[in-house]
Amino acid sequence: MTGDAPRFDLPEADAFTRAYWEAAAQGRLLVRRCADCGRAHHYPREFCPRCWSENVTWEPASGRATLYTWSVVHRNDLPPFGERVPYVAAVVDLAEGPRMMTEIVECEAAGLRAGMAVEVRFRDGIPVFRPL
Repeated sequence: MTGDAPRFDLPEADAFTRAYWEAAAQGRLLVRRCADCGRAHHYPREFCPRCWSENVTWEPASGRATLYTWSVVHRNDLPPFGERVPYVAAVVDLAEGPRMMTEIVECEAAGLRAGMAVEVRFRDGIPVFRPL
Protein backbone atom coordinates (compact mmCIF):
# COMPACT_ATOMS: atom_id res chain seq x y z
CA MET A 1 0.00 0.00 0.00
CA THR A 2 1.35 3.42 -0.89
CA GLY A 3 1.12 6.48 1.29
CA ASP A 4 -1.33 7.99 -1.23
CA ALA A 5 -3.93 5.22 -0.91
CA PRO A 6 -7.16 6.44 0.68
CA ARG A 7 -7.93 5.19 4.19
CA PHE A 8 -11.42 3.78 4.69
CA ASP A 9 -10.97 2.83 8.35
CA LEU A 10 -10.46 6.31 9.78
CA PRO A 11 -13.50 8.51 10.40
CA GLU A 12 -13.90 12.11 9.42
CA ALA A 13 -14.81 14.03 12.54
CA ASP A 14 -17.36 16.79 12.26
CA ALA A 15 -18.13 19.54 14.77
CA PHE A 16 -20.44 17.25 16.74
CA THR A 17 -18.33 14.04 16.82
CA ARG A 18 -14.98 15.81 17.28
CA ALA A 19 -15.13 15.35 21.09
CA TYR A 20 -15.64 11.60 20.65
CA TRP A 21 -12.72 11.17 18.23
CA GLU A 22 -10.40 13.43 20.22
CA ALA A 23 -11.10 11.36 23.35
CA ALA A 24 -10.50 8.13 21.40
CA ALA A 25 -7.17 9.49 20.15
CA GLN A 26 -6.25 9.93 23.84
CA GLY A 27 -7.36 6.37 24.70
CA ARG A 28 -10.72 7.29 26.23
CA LEU A 29 -14.11 5.91 25.18
CA LEU A 30 -17.14 8.23 25.43
CA VAL A 31 -20.86 7.55 25.22
CA ARG A 32 -23.81 9.92 25.20
CA ARG A 33 -26.29 9.88 28.10
CA CYS A 34 -29.76 11.39 28.16
CA ALA A 35 -30.48 13.48 31.25
CA ASP A 36 -34.24 13.03 30.75
CA CYS A 37 -34.61 9.24 30.48
CA GLY A 38 -31.17 8.29 31.86
CA ARG A 39 -30.25 5.94 29.00
CA ALA A 40 -26.83 5.90 27.37
CA HIS A 41 -26.50 5.49 23.62
CA HIS A 42 -23.90 4.81 20.99
CA TYR A 43 -23.24 5.77 18.13
CA PRO A 44 -23.05 9.45 19.13
CA ARG A 45 -26.16 11.45 18.27
CA GLU A 46 -27.30 14.94 19.17
CA PHE A 47 -30.58 13.59 20.56
CA CYS A 48 -31.67 10.57 22.59
CA PRO A 49 -32.84 7.76 20.27
CA ARG A 50 -35.20 6.51 23.03
CA CYS A 51 -37.13 9.63 24.10
CA TRP A 52 -35.94 12.15 21.47
CA SER A 53 -34.67 14.57 24.10
CA GLU A 54 -31.85 16.89 23.11
CA ASN A 55 -30.71 16.98 26.76
CA VAL A 56 -27.79 14.60 26.19
CA THR A 57 -24.15 14.92 27.23
CA TRP A 58 -20.86 13.11 26.79
CA GLU A 59 -19.67 10.86 29.58
CA PRO A 60 -16.68 8.55 29.97
CA ALA A 61 -17.42 4.87 29.42
CA SER A 62 -15.77 2.20 31.55
CA GLY A 63 -14.34 0.43 28.52
CA ARG A 64 -15.84 -2.86 29.72
CA ALA A 65 -18.24 -4.85 27.56
CA THR A 66 -19.50 -8.32 26.75
CA LEU A 67 -19.27 -9.93 23.34
CA TYR A 68 -22.71 -10.15 21.74
CA THR A 69 -21.91 -11.53 18.29
CA TRP A 70 -19.09 -11.66 15.73
CA SER A 71 -18.08 -12.70 12.27
CA VAL A 72 -14.65 -13.59 10.93
CA VAL A 73 -13.89 -11.54 7.81
CA HIS A 74 -11.67 -13.43 5.38
CA ARG A 75 -11.80 -11.01 2.47
CA ASN A 76 -11.97 -7.23 2.27
CA ASP A 77 -10.62 -5.33 -0.70
CA LEU A 78 -10.59 -1.88 0.92
CA PRO A 79 -7.26 -0.66 2.29
CA PRO A 80 -6.08 -1.28 4.96
CA PHE A 81 -8.55 -4.07 5.78
CA GLY A 82 -7.14 -6.41 3.14
CA GLU A 83 -3.83 -6.42 5.01
CA ARG A 84 -5.60 -7.43 8.25
CA VAL A 85 -7.60 -10.46 7.11
CA PRO A 86 -8.72 -12.54 8.74
CA TYR A 87 -10.12 -10.22 11.39
CA VAL A 88 -13.09 -10.39 13.74
CA ALA A 89 -15.88 -7.87 13.19
CA ALA A 90 -18.06 -7.82 16.29
CA VAL A 91 -20.87 -6.26 18.26
CA VAL A 92 -20.34 -5.75 21.99
CA ASP A 93 -22.69 -4.69 24.76
CA LEU A 94 -21.03 -1.84 26.63
CA ALA A 95 -21.32 -1.93 30.43
CA GLU A 96 -23.24 1.36 30.14
CA GLY A 97 -25.94 -0.34 28.05
CA PRO A 98 -25.52 0.47 24.36
CA ARG A 99 -24.37 -1.96 21.69
CA MET A 100 -21.34 -1.02 19.66
CA MET A 101 -19.84 -2.34 16.43
CA THR A 102 -16.11 -2.96 16.75
CA GLU A 103 -13.28 -5.37 16.08
CA ILE A 104 -12.00 -8.05 18.46
CA VAL A 105 -8.20 -8.19 18.73
CA GLU A 106 -5.65 -10.30 20.59
CA CYS A 107 -7.80 -13.44 20.41
CA GLU A 108 -8.17 -16.29 17.94
CA ALA A 109 -11.72 -16.64 16.63
CA ALA A 110 -11.93 -20.17 18.04
CA GLY A 111 -11.54 -18.71 21.54
CA LEU A 112 -14.52 -16.36 21.27
CA ARG A 113 -17.71 -17.02 23.21
CA ALA A 114 -20.94 -15.04 23.36
CA GLY A 115 -21.11 -13.24 26.68
CA MET A 116 -17.35 -13.21 27.24
CA ALA A 117 -15.93 -10.15 28.97
CA VAL A 118 -13.92 -7.78 26.78
CA GLU A 119 -12.25 -4.42 27.30
CA VAL A 120 -11.50 -1.51 25.03
CA ARG A 121 -8.14 -0.82 23.45
CA PHE A 122 -7.38 1.77 20.79
CA ARG A 123 -5.69 1.32 17.42
CA ASP A 124 -4.97 4.52 15.52
CA GLY A 125 -7.64 6.29 17.58
CA ILE A 126 -10.29 3.65 16.85
CA PRO A 127 -11.82 1.66 19.72
CA VAL A 128 -11.29 -2.10 19.41
CA PHE A 129 -11.85 -4.73 22.10
CA ARG A 130 -9.87 -7.66 23.49
CA PRO A 131 -10.82 -10.40 25.94
CA LEU A 132 -10.19 -9.74 29.61
